[in-house]
Amino acid sequence: MSDRTLRAKRRQVGALCWRLDDADRIEFLLVTSRDTGRWVTPKGNRMKGLTDSEAAAEEAMEEAGATGQMASEPVGTFTYEKRLSGRARRLTAVDLYGLQVAHLFDRWPEAHQRERRWFRRLDAMDAVDEPELKALMAGFAP
Repeated sequence: MSDRTLRAKRRQVGALCWRLDDADRIEFLLVTSRDTGRWVTPKGNRMKGLTDSEAAAEEAMEEAGATGQMASEPVGTFTYEKRLSGRARRLTAVDLYGLQVAHLFDRWPEAHQRERRWFRRLDAMDAVDEPELKALMAGFAP
């Protein structure tokens, strides 16, 4: 784990939503954040009564309308600065689980709050801000 991960005061879970295109190349599904419009992976807080991978699957459904085969073990962890109310920020570590997307719903809980889009691997890495997330995308292999 990186020093940033060890210093993180908050932990979340996230879904690295992926598929293979017609040429068997990885594509990642990203969503916009509600507050800044940045491209991010679906993520959120851990949920009582659910395993972390189940909670990550729930976040993928709520934020991106995506369902499919969720990995039981994380592909890795990345950190980011979560913006809290006002100007406060908190270093947050996200355990990221791979989700092979089998279905995208036309309507989903946060459809009116977010945009979603498929990106080829390098384009997805360019779209996100977090260096550790970029590295996880670069090294991801189904």
